[in-house]
Amino acid sequence: MIVGIGVDVVDIDRFGRQLERTPGLRERLFVPAERVLNLRSLAARFAAKEAVAKALGAPAGMNWQDCWIGIDAAGSPSVEVKGTVAAVAAAKGVRRWHLSLSHDGGVATAMVVAEADPGPVAATAPSVGIDS
Repeated sequence: MIVGIGVDVVDIDRFGRQLERTPGLRERLFVPAERVLNLRSLAARFAAKEAVAKALGAPAGMNWQDCWIGIDAAGSPSVEVKGTVAAVAAAKGVRRWHLSLSHDGGVATAMVVAEADPGPVAATAPSVGIDS
């Protein structure tokens, strides 16, 4: 069951200028493993964090350090959460995240789907027979 969907787009050059202009922004937005990545990858990860927030309904008090983009065993990007983000996700029943990242032509894009397990299966309606 889909709990939420989020999408975000980041202008890579503009994002780079903001990182240069604002001391400490890289450390505030990204966990240490993300900070060493190139600008295009950072912009895509920032878009993914924004998309996660949107998928959760843009909760107040989200800590940027509580959401990061890792790489799963297959080499695909994956959403990782803890703390404030994990608490909101758990309250909404989120069990799985689906993530797509892209960057091209000066733009980074991310799409996130937050998925929960389906609720209890509804009882099936009684079958109606035809009298012969």
